[in-house]
Amino acid sequence: MTCRMRVGLLMVIVIPVSGAEWSADWAWGLPLVVGTVLFHVVSLGLIRQRSHRFSASSIRRRYPTAAFVVLIGTATLLATSLHAIEAGIWAAAYRGLGALPDFKSAMHYSLDAITSYGHANLNLEEHWQLMGSIEALNGWLLFGLTTAFLFGMLDEVWRSDSSFRR
Repeated sequence: MTCRMRVGLLMVIVIPVSGAEWSADWAWGLPLVVGTVLFHVVSLGLIRQRSHRFSASSIRRRYPTAAFVVLIGTATLLATSLHAIEAGIWAAAYRGLGALPDFKSAMHYSLDAITSYGHANLNLEEHWQLMGSIEALNGWLLFGLTTAFLFGMLDEVWRSDSSFRR
């Protein structure tokens, strides 16, 4: 293990436990990040498997443009749904921890945090405010994965279909 890796690992371990007021945020936030990223990756994998089945069907050979629109549109809708589910997971955690008064405001806050939009006039209970920042970090990871996934699908369709190469 290199010196930089040791320092990085030490920071990950020390930062969450250095302040008692933040340890609970990290204890809840990190598993939520890992869980939502794993959920996202597995779900994107399932979407990709289904899209391959659709791509192999005769509709794609007969109507390549229509198939392309359906494929990318459906993938985008499903990826957006994943983000909503993941924001809902965070919202449920906020409610369960008593960080926000009701699920509607928790969902609104969560969508603002996960997208880094940040215009909701809502604040987490002071004790849980770091979790909002951790959720924003989670959002960057999730949206990056979605962007890579959609780009990969576009690239795959364009490479495999001669009508898009003209």
